Amino acid sequence: QVQLVESGGGLVQPGGSLRLSCAASGSILSIMRWYRQAPGKRRELVASITSDGTTTYADSVKGRFTISRDNAENTVYLQMNRLKPDDTAVYYCNAQTIRYGTNYWGQGTQVTVSS
Repeated sequence: QVQLVESGGGLVQPGGSLRLSCAASGSILSIMRWYRQAPGKRRELVASITSDGTTTYADSVKGRFTISRDNAENTVYLQMNRLKPDDTAVYYCNAQTIRYGTNYWGQGTQVTVSS
């Protein structure tokens, strides 16, 4: 079984920065993703990164967020800069295994952007 352990969430003022981390154990992973879900809204894909480093971003975060990964450590990061109140959400790590393509989810970490 793959376990995803997230960290880095918290409270930050508008314009501030946070870095989220998601450490995986159990299997080598292909695509790794960050989702978020704000109150009253559907869960949305924020960013993704493939095993060869190809990245995608939601339009709402493009230019402000950066996704990266350390394949040796099976860890994915989300650097969030110039945060806005609309970024407030629970952020979830998602990863897919190389061997079987099985998807796994982290427990979620709360990001609150408020003055």
